[in-house]
Amino acid sequence: MRFKFIEEHRSAFSIELMCRVMAVSPRGLRAYRSRPASRRQRSDMVTLAHIKEQSRLSLGSYGRPRMTEELKEIGLDIGHRRVGRLMRQNGISVIRTRKHKVTTDSNHKFNISPNLLERDFNADAPNQKWVGDITYIWTREGWLYLAVILDLHSRRVIGWA
Repeated sequence: MRFKFIEEHRSAFSIELMCRVMAVSPRGLRAYRSRPASRRQRSDMVTLAHIKEQSRLSLGSYGRPRMTEELKEIGLDIGHRRVGRLMRQNGISVIRTRKHKVTTDSNHKFNISPNLLERDFNADAPNQKWVGDITYIWTREGWLYLAVILDLHSRRVIGWA
């Protein structure tokens, strides 16, 4: 762990300083660098390549359980915890999407207001044409709804609630 930390932060601090602070010898660091990858590290690299490929094929929609199933289907004997660890360490996460919720019901029997502006959003004088809109904003306390009335001549807010 110490050697790995030193390798990751060698651009920010000098190696001599980090070796002294971490109480390791520079010779030990050189020995760590020259060591071949362990069997687990080699296995992790192969598994990670498969995980990245499956993630690409699934368009980022596979999480840990489903990714484990896919890897077992292609012949890898692997557990879900190892898959989760490799995904987490390499920043592979699920791209979550939600189904679009329709909020407007145009199929009703209520009166429909006429379009008085006919998309003419220019006014020659103040207080001739007012328009309104409503939007919602997410806050820590929940959704806030904002309704605004604008004067089309000056483009100033007449009122809001």
